[in-house]
Amino acid sequence: MTTIRVAVVGCGAIAQRRHIPEYAVNPNVTLVAFVDPVLERANKLADEFGAKAFASYEEMLKEIKPDAVSVCTPNYLHAQVAIAAANAGAHVLVEKPMASTDEEAATMIEAASKNGVYLMVGHNQRLMPPHVKAKAILDSGVLGRVLTFRTSFGHPGPEGWSVDGKGSWFFRRDEAIMGAMGDLGVHKSDLIRYLLGDEVAQVTGFIGTLDKKDTDIDDNATCLLRMKSGAIGTLVASWTYYKGEDNSTVLWCENGVMKIGTDPHDQIIVELRNGSVERHNVGAISTNEKQQTSGVIDAFVECLVTNTPPSISGEEGRKSLAVILAAFESQATGKVISL
Repeated sequence: MTTIRVAVVGCGAIAQRRHIPEYAVNPNVTLVAFVDPVLERANKLADEFGAKAFASYEEMLKEIKPDAVSVCTPNYLHAQVAIAAANAGAHVLVEKPMASTDEEAATMIEAASKNGVYLMVGHNQRLMPPHVKAKAILDSGVLGRVLTFRTSFGHPGPEGWSVDGKGSWFFRRDEAIMGAMGDLGVHKSDLIRYLLGDEVAQVTGFIGTLDKKDTDIDDNATCLLRMKSGAIGTLVASWTYYKGEDNSTVLWCENGVMKIGTDPHDQIIVELRNGSVERHNVGAISTNEKQQTSGVIDAFVECLVTNTPPSISGEEGRKSLAVILAAFESQATGKVISL
């Protein structure tokens, strides 16, 4: 496969700011179709890229038969679009959270396997240069075991990001299913699993709507995690960081501490117990205010060009989703949930 024919389903903010621009500059890709129920959005992009516009993804799959599909829809549609695309023989890149339930995630994985196509989940935090460097430092063993951690992701909310502002689907439960936890929390559950090379064993979640008006969707969450290794820590997701975005992680280890995203210049600071300090300027973590290349599109395309299964697979996405779903279960029951 030399030129990959890609269709984008959902033409909102994540498609416009990440998927489409990154596909457009990839020499292995031709954008062939755009799908959105607001047809004028799809038409505008189709005109720009010499593609076709559709209001229905079913119609697009039948007529275009793309090689690959990016699923950039509201959360409740992720599973059904991904499964339809896989059944049509297309490789699938789906935005996070990959699904609304574990059952949906399992069905998506099964559909991809049955049809011999790849399923990748857009967990871009693994690909951010500071997180790649942090993983290498942890794997080197210089810090020893991770004992405790905190990982946080917060911004002022999707009303400043979504193409529909305060009227966005992000605030409608039947379309979003989950709020800050699905938007940001699942990124952090995936990141902590990746950095530690470990799985979450137990979750306690405190989740609520603290400040967003006219919605019952969660805008804040603080979760306690115990990893299988025994490491314990906190995961925070917030849509009420009104003074600016935070996407930081601190890992306290046997031999020192590693701070990621806490300094405006040096993205990684390693302070060892022997008094030495290492500072690494390795490139920024992308923010809503300052977009960086996500790395997700290039990684997805590379998988297709080289016929190599994605490292951020459906199975990986399912494990990261399970942490978030457990946190909601904990909030609902008042119990510690074991995975």
